[in-house]
Amino acid sequence: MVTRDPGRQTSWLLLLPLFLWALLLARPAKAVDQNVAASAQLDYHLVGSWIGPSRSSYPKGAFDAFTLEASLKVAVDVSEHLSANVKFCYGCHGFEADMVYFDMRAFDELNFRVGRFSPSFGSFNLRHDPGNHKLSDKPLPYDMGRMLRNAAWNNGVLPSPFPDNGVEVNGTHWFGESVQLDYAAYAVGGFKQNNPDAMDLNFGASRSPYYVDNNSRPALGARIALTGKLSAVSEVTIGASGMGGTYDPNGNLTYYIGGADLSARIDRASIRLEYLVRRQQLDTSNPAFYKYAFADDIRSFFVKHGAFAEVEVPLSRGLDVVGRVDGLYRVGNVSLTSELSSKSSVLRETLGLALAIERNFRLKVSAETWQFNDPDAAGRRSDLSFHLGAVGTF
Repeated sequence: MVTRDPGRQTSWLLLLPLFLWALLLARPAKAVDQNVAASAQLDYHLVGSWIGPSRSSYPKGAFDAFTLEASLKVAVDVSEHLSANVKFCYGCHGFEADMVYFDMRAFDELNFRVGRFSPSFGSFNLRHDPGNHKLSDKPLPYDMGRMLRNAAWNNGVLPSPFPDNGVEVNGTHWFGESVQLDYAAYAVGGFKQNNPDAMDLNFGASRSPYYVDNNSRPALGARIALTGKLSAVSEVTIGASGMGGTYDPNGNLTYYIGGADLSARIDRASIRLEYLVRRQQLDTSNPAFYKYAFADDIRSFFVKHGAFAEVEVPLSRGLDVVGRVDGLYRVGNVSLTSELSSKSSVLRETLGLALAIERNFRLKVSAETWQFNDPDAAGRRSDLSFHLGAVGTF
């Protein structure tokens, strides 16, 4: 039985005066302002090693052929200080309540978010919707099932989006007219794993239909970002994020995720750099489940690193070229049947084009080269894949 920490409950009560103060600042609504937005992307993924009679007979471990990502969002401004957001999405995980939350804004520097939302972490999560980025799939650190050998890697470092139930305090402060500071701090249910024999997080357990936390200890996190406007058409943003909690039912096994990001915009061209790392404890109560012996307790965890660099340049008014290099590096023990080793890596290089057919409709095409340090069941260490997609928004 998990006991609750009185100190944690006391810390939650300290937020109550802030909530009451913000409520007093709110004014009755004179009118309700509503906004409806939606996006849908259909993508065809073709993997070179899965073509023709030489197609491998072992499980693919990734999604190919046609996949659909769609979302519908409704935002309502109830009053000057209160707004509500509801967003439903559909993808490989089925239907999902991605957002169901209220924002209560006292002023620009203080906003309270309550409900189900994606906690503030990293830069890419702000544009994770396929209508907001020019390639068909996400960077590997944020991968949610599209990467090759996904079953062995169990997605990226922090799959995006990662909706969760909880509260967040965030705000924005301007220093003059050219420097903007954004911050966020939150407490959410956190990631989970209920299978005692599992070696990693179960990201699916945090999604539909299981929205209940598996222990009584919330995960805590924060993000801070500084944006400087260099001119009317250029700006630079640097940010740092962190998150940590426990994932097992007893609340004993920890995970910590950190990240740093840098992005720059010069006219219509963009450069983005981001790095993520996750350190996660392993349950060593049954060493027979693992491929390698544990020398001591210090090694009872693994570390997964992820990074990407992306450049987006317009070739003409409706045509953009995107180049991306991303990868994952994992160090630590793995399950007995895993394809990975104690030090595994994957590097991907992507070149893509995005063509705007209409204002809200775009075609995407890209080619990807993959390099793995561990061979697959057929002895391959490299692969080639292609994406052809179409995305529309309104």
